[in-house]
Amino acid sequence: MQRRALGRTGIDVSLLCLGTMTFGEQNSEADAHQQLDRALDAGIDFIDTAEMYPVPPNGETQGRTEQYIGSWLAARGNRDQVKIATKVTGPGMDYLRGGSRLTREQIIAACDDNLRRLGTDYIDLYQLHWPDRKTNFFGKLGYQPVEDEDMTPLEESLSALGELVTAGKIRAVGLSNETPWGVMQCLNLAERLNLPRVASVQNPYNLVNRSFEVGLAEFAHREDVGLLAYSPLAFGTLSGKYLDGARPEGARLTLFERFQRYNAEPAQHVIACYVDIARRHGLNPAQMALAFVNTRPFLTSNIIGATTMLQLESNIKSLEVELSDEVLAEIEMIHNTAPNPCP
Repeated sequence: MQRRALGRTGIDVSLLCLGTMTFGEQNSEADAHQQLDRALDAGIDFIDTAEMYPVPPNGETQGRTEQYIGSWLAARGNRDQVKIATKVTGPGMDYLRGGSRLTREQIIAACDDNLRRLGTDYIDLYQLHWPDRKTNFFGKLGYQPVEDEDMTPLEESLSALGELVTAGKIRAVGLSNETPWGVMQCLNLAERLNLPRVASVQNPYNLVNRSFEVGLAEFAHREDVGLLAYSPLAFGTLSGKYLDGARPEGARLTLFERFQRYNAEPAQHVIACYVDIARRHGLNPAQMALAFVNTRPFLTSNIIGATTMLQLESNIKSLEVELSDEVLAEIEMIHNTAPNPCP
């Protein structure tokens, strides 16, 4: 298993990270433990979760994912063998603390709850799940200023994270669903006020959404704030299993209407083109898509997720896939013709 540095923290993590947002909804506790065992056996020692998981989020299941990870850690006694990344929820969840925000009070309270559910006394990477301001994330394009905006200043959020670092509750801090402006502000605040330096940005990145490359890739290169790529298979659509209107039984887009970000035209045509490249070159489409992400120079870790052990095994095998110059050239041709159809 390849390993990469997590920013300038001195922590290194596996190139593949196990995403867990299906634990507690599509996956049972036994399923979760089986996936965690297999991942660690394969050399994946980086686990990503969040206080709002599983998804789709709701008040009844909130926190269940972390509980399943916590019961696994307790059963195996292997906390020192893994790095755990989790998140505090951005604004909009009314059932969390009376309305989730990234204020000092809420960040500190949320972290204590994260630690309790995980059954640990420290978190390796603590991330702000999405910004506490109006900006471009979750597919939104075209920034529009908002007068009298109700936002929590980044200085307040980063200062709260600094308190948690000082208390020994977290080792490193990260952002998620963030913009270049947000990363820049956090880096400036860290230098100016001696606050924790952002180590990573967890944003979507896949063949049909390479928007990270536009402004954030340069930050990753010059400032050592690498990408933790989520949705590397675009909710599974890059496997090709949803093409031509197919809806496999038990699949995420079959079960949940909310996950349509990667499932509309013109995305379907572009996805079909990428799947065609893979099949013509004798590659598994999902493994080709993951291998592309694995080789990006700005990547810290690629967050894979699975609902079945067969899917997990296939995702792990993406590490063995080498993309030829011809395959990469064909991928770029499609990208240049139809860039980022699913931002």
